[in-house]
Amino acid sequence: MTFENIVVAVDFSDHSKAAAAAAAELAKQNGATLHFVHAFEIVTPLVSPYQVAIPDLYLRESRDSAKKQLDAMVETARAAGAKVETHFTEAPAAHAITRIAEDIGADLIVVGTRGNTGLKHLVLGSVAERTLRLAPCSVLTIKMPEDD
Repeated sequence: MTFENIVVAVDFSDHSKAAAAAAAELAKQNGATLHFVHAFEIVTPLVSPYQVAIPDLYLRESRDSAKKQLDAMVETARAAGAKVETHFTEAPAAHAITRIAEDIGADLIVVGTRGNTGLKHLVLGSVAERTLRLAPCSVLTIKMPEDD
C-alpha cells in the first residue's frame, strides 16, 4: 500500500515526536505529503465552574509557543526530506485530526499513544482511541517503550 497524504497528530510530547519521526519516514518512502496537525485546546473544567476567565495574554503566549514548537517539528521533517503542510486548529484533538484527515483525503493517520490504562485512562481519556473510532482511514499508533 502506498500513501499520498499522511496526517500526524502532534502535541509536542515525546510520544508525538516519535509519531512524527515515524510519519516523516513513511512520507519520505512513499513520496507522500505529511500533514502535521496540532489541536490547540485549553481545557478549563476546573476554572469554569468558578467563572474564572483565562487572560488573553496567557492564551496568546500559549498559542505562540505551540506554533513555534510546531514550526520546529516541521523543519525537522523537512530536513529529513519530507514534503510537509501544517494545520493548526483550535478544537478537541480527535475531532480536529479526523476532520482534517477527511478534508484532505488522508490515506493514513499517525498518532502517538501513552498506553494509559485504568484510572489514568479514565481521567485523561485517549486521543488515540477517539481518533481510531472517528477516523476515515487507517490509523497507525506509535507507542514508545516504557522507562524502567
